Formats: sequence, C-alpha cells, structure tokens
Amino acid sequence: MEGAAITMDNQVVSLKPELQAGHALSLQESVNHTLQQYLATLDGQQPADLYNLVLAEVEKPLLQMVLNLTNNNQSKAAIILGISRGTLRKKMAIYDLY
Repeated sequence: MEGAAITMDNQVVSLKPELQAGHALSLQESVNHTLQQYLATLDGQQPADLYNLVLAEVEKPLLQMVLNLTNNNQSKAAIILGISRGTLRKKMAIYDLY
C-alpha cells in the first residue's frame, strides 16, 4: 500500500504522484499531507482541539520567520502579515516571542 494513508474511517487515500516522487509541493498540499500523516498516527482515536493545534503549529513559526525577516521590526512584520501591530504583539506574547 505504498503511497497511501489510512484515514480515521479506515479508508485508504492515495497520495498524489508529487508526494511519491518527492517534487516540491504547494503550501496547501504540504499541510494536507502532514495532516494525513498526523491523523494516521492517531490509530483511529479522535483528535481533540485540532483547529487550535494546527493554528499554533503554523502561526508560531510564521511569526518567527517574519520577525526575523524584518529584524524584529514589529511594524514592518505586522504589515507583511496583514495584521495590526497590537495583534502581532498579542500573538508574540502568546508564543513567548520576545
């Protein structure tokens, strides 16, 4: 069953040829692939708070990357992210990014 993943409903989902051949994936495809892998490791157990888990796993490295890109200039980082500086500061506090 190479190139397949088992879902929570025990259905086999074939992965796209790009995943099998190791080609570059879009961000959406990468997230989809990673979530399939994560759900498969749960061995049929129901995930809890999946939405917040995914947001935290993506949001923190995104904030770190943009802050590094802007040399920690919060105003520039907020503009790049499309959020207010206050929202950025709130998220930085949540993820202890000071």
